[in-house]
Amino acid sequence: MAKSYLYLLGACVAAIATVGSLFELSSGEAQLGTVPTTVILLLSAPLGLAAFITAVRLARASDRP
Repeated sequence: MAKSYLYLLGACVAAIATVGSLFELSSGEAQLGTVPTTVILLLSAPLGLAAFITAVRLARASDRP
């Protein structure tokens, strides 16, 4: 069960990075620059989704007797 919490934590951090990157890019001038912010966005979105799916699968598997 603890392993699923770590994946869920990673999914939350990735979601925050995704939303932050979107806001930075939509503001016009990102503080880190356009290219690094775009790379963060492109990496954090699928990573967060994959971590969330893995967390749910691990949690469901641990509930089975």
